[in-house]
Amino acid sequence: MRIDVVTIFPELFGPFLETSLLGAAREAGRIALEVHDLRRWTHDRHRSVDDVPYGGGPGMVLRPEPLVEAIEALAGPKASRSATVILLSPQGAPFDQAGARALAAEGHVVLVCGRYEGVDQRAIDLAVDRELTIGDYVLSGGEVPAMVVIEAVARLVPGVLGNPASVATESFGTASLEGPQYTRPAVFRGLEVPAVLRSGNHAAIARWRAEQAWEWTRRRRPDLLGRRREEGS
Repeated sequence: MRIDVVTIFPELFGPFLETSLLGAAREAGRIALEVHDLRRWTHDRHRSVDDVPYGGGPGMVLRPEPLVEAIEALAGPKASRSATVILLSPQGAPFDQAGARALAAEGHVVLVCGRYEGVDQRAIDLAVDRELTIGDYVLSGGEVPAMVVIEAVARLVPGVLGNPASVATESFGTASLEGPQYTRPAVFRGLEVPAVLRSGNHAAIARWRAEQAWEWTRRRRPDLLGRRREEGS
């Protein structure tokens, strides 16, 4: 899988791309990931990527010329390309586990990091396939959301996780939360690991985990149970 990121702050991605599973996946060739400075596609001596908004108002707006050139250089024209171009934006559709699975099946994804008051709408119309948001709040730019998308998608690419089975049992893998987890010691400050987890009875452990997952979801995210009913699960 290939992921390209377009941003005016490429330095923010350095440590993130080099550590843990993502760094190992890149080194092993499971994922090709490159971060591009939008200013490479500017043509003035000040390397300007933004300007004041038409109609007035606070802040600045990312200009269409460098952004469209950058996207087309990485993904090709919108009408003929095979890549998926995504703008990280507060106006986008909510990003969730289903969206992560869909992107993990793509061969090439380009993530565009919004900044300032937004992006000139013509750049979106001409070069962006869809917009995504990671939540109903405002950040300074799309760099952190892009990292969230990369992290969620990369771990679903075959060969990235050491134990692929863990993907199926994690929270949101089946429209529910994952239940409580325990490790050694068996007793810590008077609190014991549930006996069933120490029993060695794998069928009983599986039943207990399923019950706990349902109960945690019911208490903490009942909206997910409604989603499961809609999906027939």
